[in-house]
Amino acid sequence: MRTVLLAEDDDAIAAPLARALEREGYEVRIAPTGDEAFARVVAAPPDLLRLDLGLPGMDGLEVCRKIRSQGIDVPVLMLTARTDEVDFVVGLDAGADDYVGKPFRLAELLARVRALMRRRGSSADDAVIEIGDITLDKPARRVTRDGRELTLANKEYELLKLLMEHAGEVVEREEIQREVWGDVDLRGSKTLDMHMSWLRRKIGDEGKELGRHIATVRGVGFRFNADQ
Repeated sequence: MRTVLLAEDDDAIAAPLARALEREGYEVRIAPTGDEAFARVVAAPPDLLRLDLGLPGMDGLEVCRKIRSQGIDVPVLMLTARTDEVDFVVGLDAGADDYVGKPFRLAELLARVRALMRRRGSSADDAVIEIGDITLDKPARRVTRDGRELTLANKEYELLKLLMEHAGEVVEREEIQREVWGDVDLRGSKTLDMHMSWLRRKIGDEGKELGRHIATVRGVGFRFNADQ
């Protein structure tokens, strides 16, 4: 289970955000001060640090600078009430990987967390993903089912890759549209549903009631079943 450390002194933000992240399948820890956040990262680096800029004690910028000076490459998502461009630049220069301004939309913040987690996980170790009878070879951009190569269009391949990278997790429609098409405004069209239908046909899901590789989570998104 991947871990997220919330460096946040406002319980009205920390508690609901922790619950939302736990529903996404993450283990969540909370550090209410900058000093505690830094100590926790050094002792046991999490998979992601969500860092508030305005922490008591050591502020978020200093925490980020000290983490990077220690050579710790944990992804850092910085949160601030100050949304001036200069503040964003200073935060990124301090070593933050991404920035979210307050007030924030929960769906956007969760999408950014998933994106940072995905970047962290994209290494040679997961160059080939094999789940059940489907194997996806990233360097070769090759997909096989029961050893037989499938002919996928570019968007079908990207869609399958995204879902397999998050096997067992629900990937929201908006995130799929952002990651595969670079556009969240496709929600009014049938583009995603059409590609999903074509992909399901090619991987053998069409006509199945049980044992589908890809499940639809109504009103939310899709999930690649990890136990296939």
